[in-house]
Amino acid sequence: MISPVPWTTIWSAAWSWPSSSAAINQIFNRLVDHLWQSTIFALVAWVLALVLRRNQARTRYRLWLLASVKFLVPFSIFVTAGEQLQLRMGATAAKPRLSSLLENVAQPFLVTATDSVTKYDSSLAGGPLASTSTAHHFSQWVPLSLISIWVCGALLLLVRWARSWWLLRRVARVATPIRTLSGVPVLVTPTNIEPGVFGVVRPVLLLPRGITERLSASQLDAILAHELCHVRRRDNLTAAIQMVVETLFWFHPAVWWIRAKLMEERERACDEAVLASSREAVVYAEGILNVCKFYVEAPMNCVSGVTGSDLKKRIARILTERVTRKLDLSRKLMLTVAAVLAVGLPVTFGFVHAAAAQPGAQAPQPAAEKKGIEGTWQGTLHVPNHDLRTVLKITKTPAGALSAMFYSIDQGGQGIPTTSISLDGGVVKYGIQFADITYEGKLSADGKSITGSTTQGGNSLPLVFERATPDTEWAIPEPPAKIPPMAADANPSFEVATIKPTKPDEQRKIITVRGRELVVVNFTLSDLIQFAYDVQEKQIVGGPDWMGSDKFDVNAQPDVPGMPNEQQMKMMIQKMLADRFQLKFHPDKKEMSAYVLTVGKDGPKMTKNTGDPNGLPGLFFGPLGVLHVRNATMANFTNLMQATVLDRPIVDRTGLDGKWDFILKWTPDESQFAGIGIKVPPPSDAADAPPPLFRAIQEQLDLKLEAEKTAVGVLAIDHVDHPSPN
Repeated sequence: MISPVPWTTIWSAAWSWPSSSAAINQIFNRLVDHLWQSTIFALVAWVLALVLRRNQARTRYRLWLLASVKFLVPFSIFVTAGEQLQLRMGATAAKPRLSSLLENVAQPFLVTATDSVTKYDSSLAGGPLASTSTAHHFSQWVPLSLISIWVCGALLLLVRWARSWWLLRRVARVATPIRTLSGVPVLVTPTNIEPGVFGVVRPVLLLPRGITERLSASQLDAILAHELCHVRRRDNLTAAIQMVVETLFWFHPAVWWIRAKLMEERERACDEAVLASSREAVVYAEGILNVCKFYVEAPMNCVSGVTGSDLKKRIARILTERVTRKLDLSRKLMLTVAAVLAVGLPVTFGFVHAAAAQPGAQAPQPAAEKKGIEGTWQGTLHVPNHDLRTVLKITKTPAGALSAMFYSIDQGGQGIPTTSISLDGGVVKYGIQFADITYEGKLSADGKSITGSTTQGGNSLPLVFERATPDTEWAIPEPPAKIPPMAADANPSFEVATIKPTKPDEQRKIITVRGRELVVVNFTLSDLIQFAYDVQEKQIVGGPDWMGSDKFDVNAQPDVPGMPNEQQMKMMIQKMLADRFQLKFHPDKKEMSAYVLTVGKDGPKMTKNTGDPNGLPGLFFGPLGVLHVRNATMANFTNLMQATVLDRPIVDRTGLDGKWDFILKWTPDESQFAGIGIKVPPPSDAADAPPPLFRAIQEQLDLKLEAEKTAVGVLAIDHVDHPSPN
């Protein structure tokens, strides 16, 4: 008879930390293992939820809850359980072949970041250390720095949630009890908060004062049924568990993805329960919409309200989906097999590995050393109408990490450092954040080629890199000579300016500097005024209609040597408009609808540019709805958005100085880009589609763009003519 193994022994063995000088590195490796395994577990949960998308939401909710809890339970616990079981049985068999396969699955990250060979470390399962790496470990300051960042992030979340909890508790304390509903106290609060269940151990139902006047009796009955469903399901408890996971693993995107799925399925499960109770779908949907109309959402995830999830999709489901299928035999069998594999595989691995570790067992063989990718790689990207020769020069930093420089020879050949590059399991990945470029390819067995594809703006093209030798590598063009800046106190004009009508078939719209020459393509006079004076179309009052319809190309040379800065560029265009277009105007103020840009509560999520403070900004779309911003001020950003995307001026109240780098991705709607004559395609309903503009600005930049009526400066046109001859 096999004596049982105490669970506390398994837990302590799985999480026991080594006391040697390499402890930090081993802890880091274990964490990476755990995160990788938890990510795979979440992906499996997603696949199962996808298969069960026609079934009851409560089943999918349980899957996502298991994916969340997995972050708190390492697979090494089950591995240790298997080893302890084998040790109790006293087996002495040699290590079977199955152990090698399971070892790769259970411990995928036991090779250090310096590509050294590391043998299996059985201390991860509570046993003695089999062998140590012969190469150097991570520098200790790297994991210590990461730990410091993690602590700061976790503390910020704790403070944020503690503040929200304290506010809600204060609301509950001043609320007035009115009755008890199915054993749950019902309280009325003067706070304008949505109906919701507050509390985990002794939950109470909070109702805003006056809700009976804004909802009909049948609507309120459906809303109350929804909230009682949250109580029966103990949704506040499971949400609190998810908050613990978010605090510990806030840096992992999958944790926030799971959070969104849990909230969606939680509300859907309650919706299904309400509809199953014979309440009318239309009445229920109207009740939800009225709650959204009159009340604000609770600030914490562990307060179960009624307005969560995607409202539009949710209302559509309530009104159209009346019946959900229960689990049939095949789906029950699928879930059972998945559960057995999730627990059984790591236990089996521990059992088999412990057998191999017995005296007389065959020692594990080290894996083949990874081939390095340092050197010069080159390939040709076949784009429509022409080819682009691409070069990637990969090196290693003194700390042993990979770094790379990217060159597009046929586009000037200027080097761009990659934001990230990695080699993992023969898969090469790199990214260039500013250009929104990513690449993924497979390194060949001989280490001489990488076969993959490059993606920019959602469009992918195949790209094969070949390892170059000194005899075969392409020559990279010398960068153009840097033009010294124009004197800061210079007051330049255009020495020569050529203005001509734009060709009818011209699709580009450009204003840039090439060398010292200003190049403008496909700009109306209104566009030029907007750029030169930092105004939006609606801030230009008066003037003939042709100002916004006739398009011009401009090529101009300054009369002062040196590279002009942004203000000098605008100064020269202002002089050209007065000289060649005879532009005359006077400033004025006008009350109008505008957008106001402010900073969110957590500060801007943008990178401060530390380059040339006098350098020209770079702002371009690629593709529509993806804005690349580099070395730009907030004024540059707002001027571009009000001139090309939005239909009214933007007032900058961020107070942010300096220049910034960022990428903004959103799904445009039909009201945007109309000012430059672009018809926006219908929005995608794909699950990974970027959010709308206003939400994207808040989520990605932590800025807020809100509409309000305010006094805005305008340019009142007094006189203007067609341009004089060149």
